[in-house]
Amino acid sequence: MLKFFFLPAVLAILGYGLWVSPNFKDISSGVAIFMLGMLALEHGFKSFTGGALERMLKFSTDKIYKSILFGALSTSIMQSSSLISLLTISFLGAGLLGLYQAIGIIFGANLGTTTGAWLIAYYGLKIDIAAYAMPMLVFGVVFMFENNKTLKGLAYVLIGLGFLFLGIEYMKNGFEAFKDTIDLSTFAIGGIKGLLIFVIIGLFATVVMQSSHATLVLLLTALAAGQISYENALALAIGANVGSTITAIIGSLSSNVDGKRLAAAHLIFNLSSALLAILFIHQLIFLVDIGAVYLGIGAQDYTLKLALFHTLFNLLGLFVMLPFMNKLVAFLEKNIKPKQEEQEGIMAFESAKYLNDSVLAFPQSTKAALLRESGHLYDNAFEIIAHGINIKRESIRSQMDIDEVLKHPYAKKIADIDTLYNHKIKDIYGSILDFATKAQSSMSQNDIKELYRIKLANRDLVEAIKDTKHLQKNILKYASNPNKQIRDEYINIKKSLAQLLRYINAAASSEAQDEIVIALAKAKAHIEKNDLIANGTLDNLIRNQLITNQMATSLMNDSTYAFNIGKNLISMAEVVFLKYHDDLTSIHPDTPLTQASEEVVL
Repeated sequence: MLKFFFLPAVLAILGYGLWVSPNFKDISSGVAIFMLGMLALEHGFKSFTGGALERMLKFSTDKIYKSILFGALSTSIMQSSSLISLLTISFLGAGLLGLYQAIGIIFGANLGTTTGAWLIAYYGLKIDIAAYAMPMLVFGVVFMFENNKTLKGLAYVLIGLGFLFLGIEYMKNGFEAFKDTIDLSTFAIGGIKGLLIFVIIGLFATVVMQSSHATLVLLLTALAAGQISYENALALAIGANVGSTITAIIGSLSSNVDGKRLAAAHLIFNLSSALLAILFIHQLIFLVDIGAVYLGIGAQDYTLKLALFHTLFNLLGLFVMLPFMNKLVAFLEKNIKPKQEEQEGIMAFESAKYLNDSVLAFPQSTKAALLRESGHLYDNAFEIIAHGINIKRESIRSQMDIDEVLKHPYAKKIADIDTLYNHKIKDIYGSILDFATKAQSSMSQNDIKELYRIKLANRDLVEAIKDTKHLQKNILKYASNPNKQIRDEYINIKKSLAQLLRYINAAASSEAQDEIVIALAKAKAHIEKNDLIANGTLDNLIRNQLITNQMATSLMNDSTYAFNIGKNLISMAEVVFLKYHDDLTSIHPDTPLTQASEEVVL
């Protein structure tokens, strides 16, 4: 209901302002052009987010000071805390970052965004930056028509900067022209009442524009023109800082539980910083005056003093919150809990855990989320295959001898693979295919190929379950057959699959790439060695008439099923667990990666 009335109210206010005042038209146009520039700049920087950015993010996770430094520097360079917030939420949702490290990045981004006020106050208001805008726009448009991804990204950056400069110029001119018609400074309110009122105004303005940078530019240009008082400008800056959390909050709505916790941490930090700034406003103003003298800022240069104030109260919030980081994480984890199905992981019908719209913002987070979901699907498939041949998962994962593993069956009756598939595989598999298809629209051809490999890997998992279902009936049938040869061969198939699952589990549970390579190489050698058709075992049994023709047919089919289970699991593991599979010789070259991906229905 609130959303229904909000947009018409904003449009009505803007329409009235544009009608009654041509100067308001210049200011509002300046804000619109500035925000368009911010969007273009964000789009341009997104074009340059690749493997290097992912490596930098991972580098920033081992120490909290690195996380803060990454957030501060990246925001200072990109001049967009919104982009860094969305980036962090995306990578957190995809599992590339932990909550503790993500909070550090957000805290650093809050500090980094203060550099924007310095740049605008020092350069934007003191030189004719509009003169630089036109060449940037011209070159940006020229580069826009190039097919090269880097040049297109550069085009958006240049166009974004050009619009930013134009927007600032329009706002400057608008407030200067206001002097001839109306003096907004007459509406200044002093004392604690004025402080609180203008904090709320700054918060509301930032929520409406969804850009603290736009709010800061607006108040800096108004302050430079003398249209607002210095004290009221400080209050507006505090409010804008709190309002800047709206982007993270909106971004977290489509994220998982950690994304929501991160948005809450951002809100807590900014509210705490704002509260400290309000409580110690006079002390901070005193520090600004001292700092201004030390930095050579003139006593009447209120725009630069505002930039210094903006930095100081964000630093104050950072120093106060830093000792409580662990307690903040514990508080968020305790009070913002996942949905029941996320928390327990076992429901009537399991659904995807890691696929949410927030990770779609960047190709790296999209691929990471799909790989994590593929790992989730593998865990369920591992359970179904183990139970399908009546073996406990815990026994396979243990150090128990394989012969001993076979002595501890999962249950007295056979597992219903159809039911297990419908409850633990079907919805997740469908979600992976749908999500990967949806993600392709904004990806490069190389990224699309990666998604294709992931879809094929999941198809291989489902094929392995299908083969287990075909194999299951005869494993049970011949387990107690009077014919020792056929009974022993089916026990060997079961034993071979148990060992295969142990190799695959070793690859799944290891982080060391060389260990994964060794485990998968052992798995490949193992299935080739135990292929009854290739190693001559089946021919020997038939030639010596040790089994009947019916037994031979069943054994041939089931040996093929067992071999295919191994082949598909290895092919899946190459993509899902082996992170640098493109740089290595394929462990299982027999599995083609060019055939169409299609869902297998049991």
